[in-house]
Amino acid sequence: MIFRNWQGTKIPALGFGTYELDNASAEHMVAEAAKIGYRHFDTAQMYHNEEGVGRGLKASGLSRDDYFLTTKIWPDNFQSGDLQTSVVESLRKLDLDHVDLLLLHWPNDDIPLRETIAALNEVKNLGMTHLIGISNFPTALIERAVGHSDFPLAVNQVEYHPYLDQSKVLECLRSHDMLLTAYCPLARAKVMNDETLVAIGKAYGKSPAQVTLRWLLQQDGVMAIPKSGSPKNAKANFDIFDFELSDSDMADINELARPDGRLIDPDFAPEWDQAA
Repeated sequence: MIFRNWQGTKIPALGFGTYELDNASAEHMVAEAAKIGYRHFDTAQMYHNEEGVGRGLKASGLSRDDYFLTTKIWPDNFQSGDLQTSVVESLRKLDLDHVDLLLLHWPNDDIPLRETIAALNEVKNLGMTHLIGISNFPTALIERAVGHSDFPLAVNQVEYHPYLDQSKVLECLRSHDMLLTAYCPLARAKVMNDETLVAIGKAYGKSPAQVTLRWLLQQDGVMAIPKSGSPKNAKANFDIFDFELSDSDMADINELARPDGRLIDPDFAPEWDQAA
């Protein structure tokens, strides 16, 4: 297992993502992922599966101190008052008194960021989360969010895989002692047929997906949360701690980035966010 140490908090660098899992599937897969060895789990209000994730964690038999849990606040709840209420509801669904990391899911240009960050600070002050952060924030908004917060921001969760260059975001985050969590790390399975990744994988006896996840975790301050509805795939994704990519392999994978590499482009995301 690889960990990221953020101001004294140890976070497992490889997490289990639950996007697109319904409550029943999330309950089953979180429990299965815990058996495999995952100790970092990621959900969100928008996934509508917080109850399932909570049940899966209970079924796993893990004590509360043995896992790291992230959830994310949907932009509709960014107004002060709405945000705090929504976090109370998330904790009710998860059947927990706190999460380890609470993120703003996407920027929302309709509500002042200062107001939203103040509300996020309040729920941390109230003990509903240990750490706070952001998701899908480009560099300019990272700077603003950091400036508005009384507490250090720990994480920015963004799309990141071999086809999307996030070097500018990474540089900005590192300058603020923040971590990057990569979602969509396998580029919606596009990595599986990539000639470069296939060739590198053959040298190590690993799949292109395993090579990609290893590439992410060998970068300073980067975590990854691949999602899976299959215990077999979840186990394969976890089997990446027995090899290390060479510098030349890392460089070859870095070269796969391309201008049209972004895959997530929802209609609600502001125009400036897409140019992050």
